[in-house]
Amino acid sequence: MTGSRLRLTLISFFIAGFAVLFRLFYWQVISADSLAALAESQHLSRIEIPAQRGKIITSDGFTLVGNEPAFLVYAYLPDLEADRAEIASSLAPILRPDIEDATPTAKLVSQLIQETEATLAARLTSNQVVWTPLARKISEEKKDQIESLQLKGIGFETESVRFYPEASMSAHLLGFVGSDVSGNPKGYFGLEGYYDLELRGRPGIIRQEKDASGKPILVGDFGGFAPKDGRSLKLYLDRSIQRFVETELKEAIERYGAVSGDVLVMDPQNGGILAAASFPQYEPKKFSQFDRSLFKNPSVADTYEPGSTFKVLVMSAALDAAAIEPDTRCDFCDGPVQIGQYSIRTWNQEYRPRLTATEIIQYSDNVGMVFVGQQVGKDTLYQYLKKFGIGEATGIDLQEEAVPGLRPLKKWGDIHLATTSFGQGVVVTAMQMISAVTAIANDGVMMQPKVVKEIIGDKVVKIRSKSVSKVITKQTADEMTRMMVNSVEAGEAQWAKIPGYKIAGKTGTSQIAIAGHYDEEKTIASYVGFAPADNPKFVMLVKLREPTTSPWAADTAAPLWMNIAKSLFLYYGIPPQS
Repeated sequence: MTGSRLRLTLISFFIAGFAVLFRLFYWQVISADSLAALAESQHLSRIEIPAQRGKIITSDGFTLVGNEPAFLVYAYLPDLEADRAEIASSLAPILRPDIEDATPTAKLVSQLIQETEATLAARLTSNQVVWTPLARKISEEKKDQIESLQLKGIGFETESVRFYPEASMSAHLLGFVGSDVSGNPKGYFGLEGYYDLELRGRPGIIRQEKDASGKPILVGDFGGFAPKDGRSLKLYLDRSIQRFVETELKEAIERYGAVSGDVLVMDPQNGGILAAASFPQYEPKKFSQFDRSLFKNPSVADTYEPGSTFKVLVMSAALDAAAIEPDTRCDFCDGPVQIGQYSIRTWNQEYRPRLTATEIIQYSDNVGMVFVGQQVGKDTLYQYLKKFGIGEATGIDLQEEAVPGLRPLKKWGDIHLATTSFGQGVVVTAMQMISAVTAIANDGVMMQPKVVKEIIGDKVVKIRSKSVSKVITKQTADEMTRMMVNSVEAGEAQWAKIPGYKIAGKTGTSQIAIAGHYDEEKTIASYVGFAPADNPKFVMLVKLREPTTSPWAADTAAPLWMNIAKSLFLYYGIPPQS
């Protein structure tokens, strides 16, 4: 019995000793870093110094997004002398949330003050901390109001907030700066989101030894590192072009009773985005007051059926594959064409026998495009569309680009070949569409679209232009350009053309699919083209959703395109050619 007790005692001592050793191992090895950090936090204060976020500037040197001073207001609890409830009551009217309404009701103001006062009181009476933030990013005006109260223990740290000298100009392109889950500034959407790491910089740190009450020890350890400001972005975007593009688009939406609209202007030589406008828009400075659905950039995030603007891509493929020539004649354009159970008609119910390929584009003839599609064939057309970037990401340097897929070739039936030939049953983004057309304007070479031209920091990093592919030959591009010029001169939108200028363009009107069928009364009117046709300075796409004065692009999108083009000719100093 005695032996058994001795063994139990020895085992108990062994277990206890092992537990002590394990605990020591846990403290000294496994948890060494965390315990060291805890010890450091108890005798070292750590203050983060925010870095200045990089600017966003236009190609002509104007600031679209900068920074302006703001302040963090805090309380150092051991130094507070006044009654804490009275401090909360004094600060609440100043620190309450701002109200967008210029004449808010007294009830709303009172409610916001009460809620702010309760929050401040809870922070000021906490027993868990000696230092507590009361509000972030307050204006200099509010700082002055608080300082006039002469409250001991209330202090400030300098921060910064985004400043928009041009107000909401280019809002969808820029994005905005919000906060991440830790409360740190973070870029969302557009350029702010895509280039967040370059723009945000690196915050600085100050570490100083403190005593048991949390006060700094003047002769204690002191160290840290300085903040490194973020890098700035210089864009291809031109402020003057952006301004008149936005003005014309807004007026067109009102004039034609459209729900929304988009305009993209691109340099075909390098893919640089010269202007990008979308309405309705939001104010990046006050983004929290707007519906989240407005944050995405419609030009890269929204998809649509391009309608007849897509015909220039299909015709280019047919010409390049030598399936047709500009004077090849359609042998069944004298009436509707039957594809299985479907009857395909022209948009205006007018039929012209023996149309040439050039006239098919001129009259935007759907039946003629079915003929073109049949000549080129499914396999070849599919490969050309892929080369044009349909179904692929453009690689634009914006955060929210959508990539609508192209129907797999094995699922193409005769009807799919037919409808794709005139831009129905295929979806694109506006950025995909304008990028594809740059290949026609740029001797057959498609350029990758880019918003940022340079990243400016310790050194300037130039973003090199990048060609995506040689889609078609120069000869094909020249032939397609002549067809598009003829469309402007003799097509349905000829009334809107600008006298004396050689412009290559094409209208597009597509019905909107709703609940599995097309709504004949709701359309997307678009126009794509470039000018001067012989030596393009710009490619432009305009798009209006659900215009009510007329559903047709010839009556709405075409005149909008021409109005902007007039301003571009004047701005660039391009004289009439004839």
